[in-house]
Amino acid sequence: MAKGDRLGIIFIGGEGPEPEQCRILVEEQETPLVAAADSGLFAAEAAGMRPRWIIGDMDSLGSGGTARLAAYGADQILRYPPDKDYTDTELAVSALWERGCTRIWLVGGGGGRVDHLFAIRALFEREKTPERWISRDDIWRLEGPGEFTRVSRPGEGDCPVSVFPLGTGPWKAESSGLAWPLAGLPWSRGFFGISNTAPGGGFTIRAIEGRFMLILPFSLCLYSPDVSLPGNNL
Repeated sequence: MAKGDRLGIIFIGGEGPEPEQCRILVEEQETPLVAAADSGLFAAEAAGMRPRWIIGDMDSLGSGGTARLAAYGADQILRYPPDKDYTDTELAVSALWERGCTRIWLVGGGGGRVDHLFAIRALFEREKTPERWISRDDIWRLEGPGEFTRVSRPGEGDCPVSVFPLGTGPWKAESSGLAWPLAGLPWSRGFFGISNTAPGGGFTIRAIEGRFMLILPFSLCLYSPDVSLPGNNL
């Protein structure tokens, strides 16, 4: 992590990594700020985490929500009315930006309602966006000019990766280590490169212009030292 960076990790409702995987993910980072958006509190606590803040309208905590929240200080609970203009995830992201985070990871949010999935994906189209979304897959935002490198481990098999353009473009990308190179592809809104693969697991994708979304299996990206994102901070 570069000097001045502060990572915020937000647990959100929906499918995500197993509790032990979440614990490893958080413990590998350098003093991240951990928050939960509404029912993301369940996932955070299952991983042994006490979020610094619980944010949202709390409508997904169920009948036991009041007792669960009683274990936290009043200053840790940022409660909003159910009739609001923003999702709980949006509110949590904004809260961590305001508290000094320069990078945001989302944990959870898989499965469930399709409109909720689309709403999370839409966050990556904004001027200021999360860096990573971990559900059943590992989803990264890559901003040009910048690069994403994954280092293979001994004896590892192929690593599948899909690439989608984000934002307004223009887009230009190059790669090394992929079975189907990205150089020269006619990137545009609605165009994508799906089910590419890195034989042996290691690859680099360079975003020369534009913003991209990279989708990999989370099981192959659990240990963050395998991934480097120089120049990828907003």
